[in-house]
Amino acid sequence: MAARTSDVDARWLVEEVSGLDRSRWSEPATAAGRARLTTLVERRLAGEPLQYVLGRWSFRGLDLIVDPRVLIPRPETEMVAEVAIAEARGPYPPPPRHAGLTGPFAVADLGTGSGALALALAAELPEAEVWATDVSPTALAVARENLAAVGPAADRVHLAEGMWYEALPAGSRGRLRVIVSNPPYVTEAEFAGLPPEVRDHEPAGALVAGPTGRESLEHLVAGGLDWLEPGGALVLELAPDQAALLVAAAEAAGYEAVAVHRDLAGRDRVLVARRPVEGTGSGWPGGEP
Repeated sequence: MAARTSDVDARWLVEEVSGLDRSRWSEPATAAGRARLTTLVERRLAGEPLQYVLGRWSFRGLDLIVDPRVLIPRPETEMVAEVAIAEARGPYPPPPRHAGLTGPFAVADLGTGSGALALALAAELPEAEVWATDVSPTALAVARENLAAVGPAADRVHLAEGMWYEALPAGSRGRLRVIVSNPPYVTEAEFAGLPPEVRDHEPAGALVAGPTGRESLEHLVAGGLDWLEPGGALVLELAPDQAALLVAAAEAAGYEAVAVHRDLAGRDRVLVARRPVEGTGSGWPGGEP
């Protein structure tokens, strides 16, 4: 580890073990605290990601459990959450209540992993019914543990096991305001070149899509129109070099207002594609805002 990274990691580990912030580090360490710190430092020196060593990480203010069953939440995915929340808050007319959806509108996070995206949507969209799906039962177990992070909003979050759209209830077809996902988008060839902290510790199934890296993204684009309500948005995290091809795929599939948002580093990162609203010539009721 570089010196600067080591200093930051050391601070995190000491705060985790002591329960104290930096201003109180002058207090004597207990024997149990010293032993635990030694164990955590050894795990970090062996290359285990800091987030897994700590067992928790923050995502848009939510304190989430993270371990090798799920991907580590990243700043790029916080941007995905921000875009999805903005899409859900768009200038929609009051939607009807649909059978099987108890809230004023519904959203879905496909491939939820730790639950980070789903729980951010539940916390920041108080009228949303949230479906969080994953094909991995162990990932869903982590998401279930993380429900406590959103307090009473957890009552609006539904976890379902299955592959992509197959896990959604039939009653939500054509009735989702937003579908969001951070799917696998690494190629099989790229996986070998990932940093050891990622390659050797994070779940490969949540990283690698296939030979092109676009397999999961293309599947989500192909199926989204059947599940979105008119004007609803598909919001996907992708790699910068995949953006142009996914925009073309979304436009060819019949989406409107297809756009790509950049992350904090200025790289293409978030695809947004809306289901058309008949008679408006736009993905928004009444035309573009």
